Amino acid sequence: MWLNKIAAIKQRKTIIIVFSLVTIILGISCFNSVSDDKTKRIDDKGIFANASESNKESKPLQTTMVPESFSALAEMASPAVVNIQTVRTAKTKNMSRQFHGGPFSDDDQMNDFFNKFFNQDQQREFKQRSLGSGFIIDKEGYIVTNNHVVQDSDKIKVILKNEKEYNAEIIGRDPNTDLALIKIKDENSLPVLNLGDSDALKVGQWVVAIGSPFGLEHTVTAGIVSAKGRVIGSGPYDDYIQTDASINPGNSGGPLLNMNGEVIGINTIIIAGGQGIGFAIPINLARGIVDQLKKHGDVTRGWLGITIQNLPADLSEYFRIEGGKGVLVSDVIPGDPADKAGIRPKDIITKINGQKIDSSRTLLKIVAEMGVGKNVKINILRDGKEKIFNVEIAKRTDGKIASKTDSLKGEPDEIGIRVANLTPEIARRYDISEKEGVIVIAIDPDGKAAEAGIVPGDIIKEINHQSVKTVREYTEVLNKVKNKPLDIFLWRDKGGYVLVKIPN
Repeated sequence: MWLNKIAAIKQRKTIIIVFSLVTIILGISCFNSVSDDKTKRIDDKGIFANASESNKESKPLQTTMVPESFSALAEMASPAVVNIQTVRTAKTKNMSRQFHGGPFSDDDQMNDFFNKFFNQDQQREFKQRSLGSGFIIDKEGYIVTNNHVVQDSDKIKVILKNEKEYNAEIIGRDPNTDLALIKIKDENSLPVLNLGDSDALKVGQWVVAIGSPFGLEHTVTAGIVSAKGRVIGSGPYDDYIQTDASINPGNSGGPLLNMNGEVIGINTIIIAGGQGIGFAIPINLARGIVDQLKKHGDVTRGWLGITIQNLPADLSEYFRIEGGKGVLVSDVIPGDPADKAGIRPKDIITKINGQKIDSSRTLLKIVAEMGVGKNVKINILRDGKEKIFNVEIAKRTDGKIASKTDSLKGEPDEIGIRVANLTPEIARRYDISEKEGVIVIAIDPDGKAAEAGIVPGDIIKEINHQSVKTVREYTEVLNKVKNKPLDIFLWRDKGGYVLVKIPN
């Protein structure tokens, strides 16, 4: 009897244990099912995606995964990347050595002897060595690098990854964009890099830099495109790719590559003390320059003969146009193409050959790349009306604009300035290209005009949209708008047109 009870109890325990095990197994399976489902959703929608089904119509976030390795790209590209070593002659002044009053003070021959060997015209020459990088662009041995790597070099040595050395010659240089083309000779076929499309780059894409930082040949670093179209004040054609791929002294002239191993930039500039901030010249900008250097040894750029400036919000409002549409002509050089065509200061250029102009940099780049002698169609706004001019592109030449260093004296008027007619004598004295308006010749430092930012040398062109060409007109207009807010439209040396507001 009691044996039967024991058997029944054991049977019940067995059932309970089996049921518990089944429950645990089912629980684990359900947990794994839920976990697998969440993981899948994270993989599909990106790490910031919500795993809930509340927003079923949202599109998956397309993410670019970190490459498992850059080794294949580095192995493919490195043979065409070169180390550049240059030697240039530099001069330094010696400390002057005098032997007067010494034991040979009366011996001209001994003095001549010592002066010859110790003074040597107060200068000494020494050899300065520097390092850089570059990359081969065709099997003929043409190599792209930076101008500052090879400028003023007496000797250029190029070393390939296989440690083969060559003497190189300079084919051409362009200091304006800091680009240079050099060449080596080899009877055998040389490795080359293909050029990519820098316009297709997107911020956040992976890039690889190869070069010789601090002389460490063929160093490979990786990063992303941090920004495009950077203007850093290095020259008139600033248009840099910013990257956080490690770039150091010696990387200059080396390639910045996309993940296909194509050159999309030339590493050029780093910010001192700024870790992870490097700049590369876009290959699409360099391509045309390199072609000109290869064909002609120098670069010819187009020129209209105008000074232009962007349209900030206040000037856009003053001219009653939408902001960002066009650039303002602040000066026209007499006898140059724009002047011959009829373009004037205060014209607003909106298009060139049908292409919209949204900034001074855009116009400068378009014109620079146009062939000399080519006729272009320029759309402008003048007094709110559109006009079209045909202009023949000339060759750009670099010039220097002098700056004002002093001002005339005079008693300030009711807004705190004194003006004079812009005579030819005053224009020559201040090196002013403007022909119309009145010039500010004195200013009260505590007056309204000074507080608004007007300075001596400014040329007032309009007040509240009324033209001012003489002191009489200036006085008449000022009397008409007494006790009213003033919009003073003026021209400023090296600043172009400026709108100054003086409140009531």
